[in-house]
Amino acid sequence: MTTWLNFAVVLLLTCAPWGAQCVYKYRLPVSLTLVKNTTATTLGAYCLDGTLPAYQFNKGFGSGIRNWLLHFEGGGWCNDVESCLERAITRHGSTNYMDKVGTFSGILSDNVSLNPDFYNWNRVKLRYCDGASFAGDSKFDNGTKLLYFRGQKIWQAIIHDLLPLGLANADKALLSGASAGGLAAFLHCNEFSSFLPKTATVKCISDAGFFLDAPDIAKHYTIRTYFNDVVSLQGVEKNLDLKCTSSVDDPRLCFFEQHLLNYIRKPVFILNTAYDVFQLYNIFVPPTADVLKQWSHCKHNITTCTTTQIETLQAYRQLMIQTLDDFYKHSASGGMFIDSCFAHSQIERQDNWFAADSPTVQKKKIAEAVGDWYFERTVTKLIDCLYPCNKSCKNLLPA
Repeated sequence: MTTWLNFAVVLLLTCAPWGAQCVYKYRLPVSLTLVKNTTATTLGAYCLDGTLPAYQFNKGFGSGIRNWLLHFEGGGWCNDVESCLERAITRHGSTNYMDKVGTFSGILSDNVSLNPDFYNWNRVKLRYCDGASFAGDSKFDNGTKLLYFRGQKIWQAIIHDLLPLGLANADKALLSGASAGGLAAFLHCNEFSSFLPKTATVKCISDAGFFLDAPDIAKHYTIRTYFNDVVSLQGVEKNLDLKCTSSVDDPRLCFFEQHLLNYIRKPVFILNTAYDVFQLYNIFVPPTADVLKQWSHCKHNITTCTTTQIETLQAYRQLMIQTLDDFYKHSASGGMFIDSCFAHSQIERQDNWFAADSPTVQKKKIAEAVGDWYFERTVTKLIDCLYPCNKSCKNLLPA
């Protein structure tokens, strides 16, 4: 089975094709910090291979000294022992393979011109090394092979490290994440608020984490089967929201944001493209649903899609909009930015987050929409028009 990391062949692009925003190459170097050994040992918090989990922390300053932004790293999942063993010898399964110094940009930037609302907050990136969106709690040990599925413990251990650094006294807090990390932000949103003062303003944002519980083009629920395997293998079910799990036929469905959404008590923001390329590759048109490879060209270059394929993509977009309809109409505290770009994980990309030519919906950039929502400057629920209407998109596929 696949580890579904980030389909790097598709996503590894440089700024070269887009020209102007190449001026936004500023990256803040931030060192890797291992969770304290005593904390990890007490909680049993280990990466897949048994190494200590890690995070990157850049201290806030000025007016942001008591405000905190915690951001979950993304990186897919693993759903069986074989794929988790493969993952355990990568940076998504072991801190041994992580760079000792990483970079912050986008919502994690410390530059006011690049991140006007959160630049001086305490900013933390929770590094991902478990394979179940920081939600598992089990172990595999057959005597010769050992894997720790301790995502829930990793999350708690990092929190315990941060509380004495000032998180315990936070005035404002934002829990965010991208892709699998975006899902983690919603899975842990309620719990996050329990660590903070009751007077703190706590909100959560998911970037590219709204994976639709929907059939693929062959009418198979590929993603549901995959998520069910992740939940079962890594002991996630006991950590899912109890109100959600008691309301659905299969508790494992609460690993999907769309089923969990109504049970999150804090204000949430959904940042997603309606044409998410990860979902296009792995959920809507996975290889198992396209054995004749009729979608091969379309998945790599939107301009080669047939009229029928474009209509199929528009129907998938419409399904996402319909799924979010209740949230759009009835969530007084919720925010949305649903663009029509062929993209994935936009919050850490400076050219997507806030740059001179960043994508806009109704004349707002992502950073502006998120800031307006968090600080309640205005109601922010933005849904883009149909592809190919938005010429500001930074598409990861030619379009």
